[in-house]
Amino acid sequence: MKEKDNIIKAAYITLGCKLNFAETSSLSDVLAERGVERVAEGERADICVINTCSVTETSNHKCRQAISRAMRENPGAMVVVMGCYAQLAGKQLAETEGVDVVISMEDKSRAPEIILSAYGDFREASENACFNIEGKVSLHRYSEVARKDIRTFVPSCSRGERTRYFLKVQDGCDYFCTYCTIPIARGRSRNGSVADIVAQAEAAARSGGKEIVITGVNIGDFGKSTGETFFDLLVSLDKVEGIERYRISSIEPNLLTPEIIDFCGESQRFMPHFHIPLQSGSDDVLRLMHRRYDTELFASRIDYIRRVMPDAFIGVDIIVGTRGETDAYFEDSYRFARSIDVSQFHVFSYSERPGTAALRIPYVVDDKVKHERSKRLLALSEEKRLAFYERRIGETRPVLTEQNHVGLGAKGFTDNYVRVEMPIEAGERPVNEITKCVLTGFNADKSALVGRIADL
Repeated sequence: MKEKDNIIKAAYITLGCKLNFAETSSLSDVLAERGVERVAEGERADICVINTCSVTETSNHKCRQAISRAMRENPGAMVVVMGCYAQLAGKQLAETEGVDVVISMEDKSRAPEIILSAYGDFREASENACFNIEGKVSLHRYSEVARKDIRTFVPSCSRGERTRYFLKVQDGCDYFCTYCTIPIARGRSRNGSVADIVAQAEAAARSGGKEIVITGVNIGDFGKSTGETFFDLLVSLDKVEGIERYRISSIEPNLLTPEIIDFCGESQRFMPHFHIPLQSGSDDVLRLMHRRYDTELFASRIDYIRRVMPDAFIGVDIIVGTRGETDAYFEDSYRFARSIDVSQFHVFSYSERPGTAALRIPYVVDDKVKHERSKRLLALSEEKRLAFYERRIGETRPVLTEQNHVGLGAKGFTDNYVRVEMPIEAGERPVNEITKCVLTGFNADKSALVGRIADL
């Protein structure tokens, strides 16, 4: 605790998905209510909270780097690690010099109490000079929780320092794809009730929120805990006054039903924007992955979206170099990816994950081959994104302003997720305001379209 002003300062580092971001933001909000302030730029923290990801080995490496950097930049701070990597490698992290508290997935609901209690002990030990040889207190506090015991749904709805709110509606996964550790890290599928989630959306609206991103691990699986459905949730959220935009984050193709697509097409609040994991365009690889659909079903979902919402932005996840992905299978995947009318690919390189069934699959793809495959798909992704953007030139679309900097104009996204820059005088269009813009052409590096405010 600061000697001068008696205020605790905390730094928050988040790695990975939008769900992690929502959880970190909510934790920060709760701790702020209890007197723990976010550090300003250049300040040293008393507490460092690192919310980790473990989707790939690269993610694990980034987590370790983030922990080391937090220690280096905040000497003497109490270091707290939570998230997927903390669940999967908790014992190892708890034994790491400098890591003081490791919070399991099941204990996330008690994270504020755990952190504040531990910080009290941490300060007492510091004041009593109970240091290790490096001059730092070390609590090494960790309670191991098995996957089968991860049962609690921890709600989260926060925007942190952003314009959009991220609303967590579901956690965990029952799919057990061969390459994935998420069910091990986050436990079985579970969710809050429709009523509770709607109440969070209403609170966001009262706070001035206009756009909400619906997040979770497998959001289409919503309802297992409460006997409700994801469609029930969408219908109820659509009635919340004040929220002008909803975006559905990643949803499995087999759970994105025509009923949901039709509803989004008719709704004024659900945006023409989908993110759908494909993972491979080879049916042989999809079977090796234990995915619950094939390319025929995936293509039919894309075609249906295009019939209902021709202008929809469709982002697609795809993995390269999984075990068993021969050259022939990759070429199948590439041809399928080229054939579907989507807007962008998010390309990931496969990495070995301890404890996954994929390790029993023969044929390991060389790292150099993975890199080359990734380059080809990224080039295809950029080709599709540019084509999608180009088709929007000349259209008038609503843009939610998310940034507004002196001399740089405003930035935001259209309803169908086209990035837009508006070269206007600073302050002319406030942040968090929806403005009709004529999309006039590409910016200099073609990362966005330029928008001119439409004449009213």
